[in-house]
Amino acid sequence: MRGSGEAAPADRGQARRPDRAGAVERDGVAIAWQVHGDGPDTVLLLPTWSILTSRFWKAQLPYLASHHRVVTFDGRGSGRSDRPVGAAAYSDEEFAADTVAVMDATGTASAVLVGLSCGATWAVHVAAGHPDRVRGVFAIAPSCGLRVSQPEREQYPWDARLDTHRGWARYNRWYWLEGGLEDFRRFFFDQMFHEPHSTKQRDDALDWSADVPAQVLVDSTAGRLGLEGARATPLEPLCAQVRCPVTVLHGGDDRVRSARVGARLAELTGGRLVVVEGSGHGLPAREPVLVNQMVHEFVQQVSPPHPSVRALVRAPRRQRRVLYLSSPIGLGHAARDLAIVTALRRARPDLAIDWLAQEPVTRLLAAAGERVHPASTRLASEVAHIDREAGVHDLHAFSAIRRMDEILVHNYMVFDDLVREQHYDLVVGDEAWDVDHFLHENPERKHFAFAWMTDFVGWLPMPDGGPEEARLTADYNEEMLEHRARYPGVRDRSIFVGNPDDIVPGRFGPDLPDIREWTERNFDFIGYVAGVAPDGPARAALRHSLGYRPEHRMCVVTVGGSGVGEALLCRVLDAVPAARKLMPQLRFLVVCGPRIDPASLRPPAGVQVRGYVPGLAQHLAACDLAVVQGGLGTCMELATAGTPFVYIPLRHHFEQAFHVRHRLERYGAGQHLGYEQACDPDLLADVMVRTLAAGSTSRPVETDGAARAARLLSCLC
Repeated sequence: MRGSGEAAPADRGQARRPDRAGAVERDGVAIAWQVHGDGPDTVLLLPTWSILTSRFWKAQLPYLASHHRVVTFDGRGSGRSDRPVGAAAYSDEEFAADTVAVMDATGTASAVLVGLSCGATWAVHVAAGHPDRVRGVFAIAPSCGLRVSQPEREQYPWDARLDTHRGWARYNRWYWLEGGLEDFRRFFFDQMFHEPHSTKQRDDALDWSADVPAQVLVDSTAGRLGLEGARATPLEPLCAQVRCPVTVLHGGDDRVRSARVGARLAELTGGRLVVVEGSGHGLPAREPVLVNQMVHEFVQQVSPPHPSVRALVRAPRRQRRVLYLSSPIGLGHAARDLAIVTALRRARPDLAIDWLAQEPVTRLLAAAGERVHPASTRLASEVAHIDREAGVHDLHAFSAIRRMDEILVHNYMVFDDLVREQHYDLVVGDEAWDVDHFLHENPERKHFAFAWMTDFVGWLPMPDGGPEEARLTADYNEEMLEHRARYPGVRDRSIFVGNPDDIVPGRFGPDLPDIREWTERNFDFIGYVAGVAPDGPARAALRHSLGYRPEHRMCVVTVGGSGVGEALLCRVLDAVPAARKLMPQLRFLVVCGPRIDPASLRPPAGVQVRGYVPGLAQHLAACDLAVVQGGLGTCMELATAGTPFVYIPLRHHFEQAFHVRHRLERYGAGQHLGYEQACDPDLLADVMVRTLAAGSTSRPVETDGAARAARLLSCLC
């Protein structure tokens, strides 16, 4: 056994790192395993065909590990495990023996086995051969070992040279070995994820299978089929030996293996069959909420009961309760949400309001005396993911959120657990993309009023993304439009923070509706939730309270709640000497925020560097100039206060590049500057001084958005 105690590094977009990782060697083949969580019951997520690594369980692992101890391993031929040569090394018996070896190596006396496709076959092997170690088998889309006819596939022999490579004729050893593997992979994953709007699932599968050698797929397929000297044990007799509970979950429109295979396995094992009509072969990725819920409930059913206590309150005695979800990507969400909650409490003093939120939002909420629900500690960090995705003043926002799917699934499941354990009359989601998406995908899980809030509508492609990015953003928009058309009752209110004129012109995509027209039909508009807008005497008093000296002109530099802004802070610091040469009375307050270490910066004379500043809105209202990124919250605070500012949007950030800039230009607020220009210290210094001297030119901003939002929300609870 190798490396049995060390945690493996986190993969990109991973919601949870393993607690332990290692490898067990059996007959000269190393099998890499990971252990997550420390619950009383163990769930063993089996590998599937060697074309995929264990990462295909990414939507299940974080959630299950929050309740149970979860063991995964890369099957031989994939991922971090060895790639033995020859069909005999890939028989069903070898995979079953690997499973037992991993259980031994990880100290797993018994477990619930969960297998997808071929993994279901290996679960049956282990349950039949080691009944004392298997508490239950949860088989998802079983595909191997049972004699169920599928003529559309069987007309093309796998081991013969064919004169066509269309359709399932691509499933052929000679085609793989002679250059057709990439074409087969694309075809196979198109069949596995044939449901509409499955671009991310297909892309993931292509990524995970990118380095699989053709010979490994040939050997693993020949081993499963019992060819080239590989041992082949009929599965039907083994099914009769399974004594533990079995549940079979199969897609009714599985184009890889018919649901008849799942029905046959349930029949032979005396198990329960659940067929999901309209779903395909990749249920763990396409139906993550359903799979997570069913596996968790199955584990609870087959495991010894554990003591638990739950308090309930009769409905007539319950206090009205609101759960507020505030996006951590940009602290502007939290500031406006606090303003709305303050107004909501004035309208409805009887409400108890909890927050489900992440750092750095929780820091702001704690300073305001708000109650952050303890379940918040279980959320995976979206901001940490954004930091990992960011480059030098560069954040491809659409791609970053698209690659955040694993985190979003897990965070939705945390929310789902919470609202099932505790009653809430109203859930408010301020750009809580996970909750909005998965409630539309699983509308039966909604049992509360739900209000959705956003300040932009429509994913937009960056110009250099080309046709592919345009296709992907249009696909995401189309899915949202279909959700809203099919399930209009999921949202009881759709609230747009802004006015119709703030919506960007254009369409959601080719042959899709106009963004503004659709948004006006589907949203209530509240205007902007404004912050501090002091008049002359009040502004002077505010400046004095913040320690600003009358003879100084103060510039506040701030870059939000993530770490992506460090490069911009450095560029501004480079420009400080030139700016102060042009305007000697100029002083700078550089606010690093919660994710950037102030000690990492080397400020010149005239600069004060601070970390997180809870009262940042007051500084933005009191200063003479600000330099910021292109985040809507900060920019609109400045526009509201009438503070001149320079905004430098993150590169490839579609919201800052299009949605925010459109709104700021409508208000005549701020001076736009590209990051490449900001890299020239003299140019940046000149722009800062000229912007300060010109003063504010912005139109007045509405100041009653919080009250409007509160009126819309108060009638829902």
